[in-house]
Amino acid sequence: MSFAELNDREKSILRYIIQQFILTASPVGSRNITKRYDLGISPATVRNIMSDLEESGFIDHPHTSAGRIPTDKGYRFYVDSLMNVQSIDHNEKNLIDKEFENRIDEKDDLLKVTSNILSRITRQLACVTYPKLEMGVLEKLQIFCLSSTKILVVMSIKGGLVKTITIEFASEIKESQISAVQNLLNERLSGLSFKEMRKTFSERFEDVGEDQKAIIRLFLKSADKVFKDVRSSDSIYITGAKNVIQQPEFDDPERFQSVIELLEDKDIIVHILDKTEDMNSDNVYISIGKENEDQKLLDYSLITKEYKIGDVSGHLGIIGPKRMEYSKVIAIVDYVAKMLTETLKNEIMK
Repeated sequence: MSFAELNDREKSILRYIIQQFILTASPVGSRNITKRYDLGISPATVRNIMSDLEESGFIDHPHTSAGRIPTDKGYRFYVDSLMNVQSIDHNEKNLIDKEFENRIDEKDDLLKVTSNILSRITRQLACVTYPKLEMGVLEKLQIFCLSSTKILVVMSIKGGLVKTITIEFASEIKESQISAVQNLLNERLSGLSFKEMRKTFSERFEDVGEDQKAIIRLFLKSADKVFKDVRSSDSIYITGAKNVIQQPEFDDPERFQSVIELLEDKDIIVHILDKTEDMNSDNVYISIGKENEDQKLLDYSLITKEYKIGDVSGHLGIIGPKRMEYSKVIAIVDYVAKMLTETLKNEIMK
C-alpha cells in the first residue's frame, strides 16, 4: 500500500491516530478512535484498517501496548496530505508583533530575541542561524594594525553585517603600507560577493606594486579564510531546552541525554540548517526522523524557514519530538521568518 493507494477511510483513521497521539503521547487504540470520532464503523473494522496501515508502515505497534503510534512514514503522509495548516493564533501573532516592534539596534540581539520568541510559543528547541555570507556583497574593508606582525581586517557587508578576521605575518609590516593596501582592496573588491572575491582575487591583483606585494600576497594565501564563511557553533542561537525536556518523551533518560548531546554539538544543527538552503526558500522546510542525516536527530522533527537580510540569508526554526503540533508550528515558523525579514529590511532602509 503506497501513499496514493490509501482510501478515504484509511486516510481518516491515520489522521485520527496521529492527531490523538500528538495530543496524548499515548498509543492509540481502535476503541479510542471509535469513541472520539463518529465514523459509523465498528472497533473491529477500525482494528482491521489499523492492521493494514501498520503492515504498510504508516503506524507501529509498541510491544507494551495494544495501541498504535505513527511512524516517520505516517508523519510524512500526514504533513504532506492530511494536515490543514492553521492560521497563526491571534494572541500569538500579537505577542510576536509586539516583540518585533521593540527597537533592537544590534542584529545579534535581534536573532537572540527571535529564537526566544520561537521557543516560548512552540515550547520546543528554537534555533536561528547567523546569515550565510557566501553571497554577501562587500561595501567597505578596513585594516587595523594590532602589532608589527598582526592586522585586523573588518569587512562591512551590504545589509549591515560585519565580518572580522585577524591575519599574522611572518615578518614585520610597516603601518605606512596599510592605508595604501586598504584603498587598493576597496577599489578592486567593493561591490563583489564573497564568492566572487575568493575566485578572482589573484587576477585582480596581478599588477600590484612591490611595496604592496607582501600584504597582498598574504591576502591571496589566506583568501579562503578571509573571504569564506566558515560555519560553526558560533553561527547559531539555540534556546528552549527547558521547554522541550518537559515533553513526555523525555521522561526516558536516554532521550533526555540525547537533547543534552544535541545542545553540546551545535555544529550538527548548523550543518542541517545550512543544507536546507537548496530547498525552495519560499516554503517552510520539514524534515522528520530518519529524513535527518545525523543519528542524533532520528527522534526529532525539524521545521525551518529562510529569512533574508539584503543579499544574504539565514534560517530559523524549531527542533522537537516527532509528536508535535505540525500545523501550529509551521504557521508560527512561517510568520516569524516573515517578520524577521521585514524587520531587517526596515533596518537597512533607515
